[in-house]
Amino acid sequence: MKIISYNRIINPSLLLINHELPSNTIHRPRLISTSAPSISSFNMRKKVLIMRLPCCFATRAALSSSMKTDTYSGSRKQKSSSFYTHPSLLEMKNEKEANRARVYEFLRSIGIVPDELDGLELPVTMEVMRERVDFLQKLGLTIEDINYYPLVLGCSVKKNMIPVLDYLGKLGVRKSTLTDFLRRYPQVLHASVVVDLAPVVKYLQGMDIKSNDIPRVLEKYPEVLGFKLEGTMSTSVAYLVGIGVARREIGGLLTRYPELLGMRVGRVIKPFVEYLESLGIPKLAVARLIEKHPHILGFGLQERVKPNIKSLLQFHLRETALPSVIAQYPEILGIDMEAKIPSQQEFLNSIIESTCEDFGRVVEKMPQIISLSKAPVVKHVDFLKECGFSLEEVREMVVGCPQVLALNLDIMKQSFEYFKSTMARPLQDLVAFPAFFTYGLESTIKPRHKRIAKKGLKCSLTWLLNCSDEKFDQRMGYDFIDLEEMQVGESSFYMNTLLEPRNDESASDCDEDSGEGDNV
Repeated sequence: MKIISYNRIINPSLLLINHELPSNTIHRPRLISTSAPSISSFNMRKKVLIMRLPCCFATRAALSSSMKTDTYSGSRKQKSSSFYTHPSLLEMKNEKEANRARVYEFLRSIGIVPDELDGLELPVTMEVMRERVDFLQKLGLTIEDINYYPLVLGCSVKKNMIPVLDYLGKLGVRKSTLTDFLRRYPQVLHASVVVDLAPVVKYLQGMDIKSNDIPRVLEKYPEVLGFKLEGTMSTSVAYLVGIGVARREIGGLLTRYPELLGMRVGRVIKPFVEYLESLGIPKLAVARLIEKHPHILGFGLQERVKPNIKSLLQFHLRETALPSVIAQYPEILGIDMEAKIPSQQEFLNSIIESTCEDFGRVVEKMPQIISLSKAPVVKHVDFLKECGFSLEEVREMVVGCPQVLALNLDIMKQSFEYFKSTMARPLQDLVAFPAFFTYGLESTIKPRHKRIAKKGLKCSLTWLLNCSDEKFDQRMGYDFIDLEEMQVGESSFYMNTLLEPRNDESASDCDEDSGEGDNV
């Protein structure tokens, strides 16, 4: 008798089978005949179930093994057929690198160098990058501009560029200036309107810059949109107020020269102020100069200002005259003196035979001579010669009052005609007091001459003209002319004019100047 052997079954309802066959092999169950008596129906059903189970388990094991093999082999066909499969991290990385390579290839094909874009989040498709480049070019930027700041390609057209441009347009920034605006400060396209731009605009309005002047300020100095409110901007303004700049002048000052907001006090403003003080200009006078000419702070102290002062001293200006020269003509601090001053000295010497010392005195009294065109100078010298003055007398007149080289020639002719025909004075009086030509004929010369002629007084042109109207009225009350007053020296510039107390008229003048500066 043959017996079929199985593991022991404890619970008929839960069959645990330990089959000896490999799990990945499907075996057809084989019945072994027996001569034993017939088996009951229950035992027969159990027997059939036992025979089927190895086949079922083997089939499932084989399928499982096959799926694992396909997964590790990277079969894309098997993965796509499963709902639960995802790309591996390595595949995602490779695909991202491939997209970036295609974008880089496109940028290089149009002349953009993408080296600085490594690490920057870029569009996944070449079409989106093309859209950004086209948009920037429509704004007027060239490929060269983009190469200057390639990080601008990381800005989304819809999320970054358009909101920023819309905000600038609402502020009043003109489209005609927008291209230059973006060339100077392309970083603005990265900014948030609410977080970055709006607070700066509000701060500028708090500095008394009028709302309609804000766009002009931004056009002149777009970099201001990137400054921190409590950083350089606040300290530079506080320092200027501290040295004497009137708080009410700050708005107009910043409107005319907003670059001041980006200047560091310790590195730029304070050293500049202290240097002018060292030349003999009082701190309050420096403050008044900055109020009227804030751009002088932009002249490089080491690169331009100090070399210019050195050049002036080399060309026979007296050190004591430097404060007066700077106060009269602050632009002299920023002129390319090395190129102009030798040329002007040689030119003046060629037409009036002046000496080096003469040139120094001329610059002290009218520093604008350094920037004066040569053609008008020649015309004025010729006019004086036509009036009957010798070359030596012309030289003496120019050294005594260089302004005669820059006055309106038609007005000079009228004044000389009145001097010759009505006043009937000798030419030597004009040689002694060439400043005669600087006084208004109708407002000053005629009225005063009539009064002394009526009174029968004889006086020098200096005594007649070189005084205020109030002082002249006092002189008209004299029984005789004081000889000391007859020797009153020529008019000159005094630093006190920058130190005079403010009044309503001077404030209004400053406001008008500020308005004119805004329109430039």
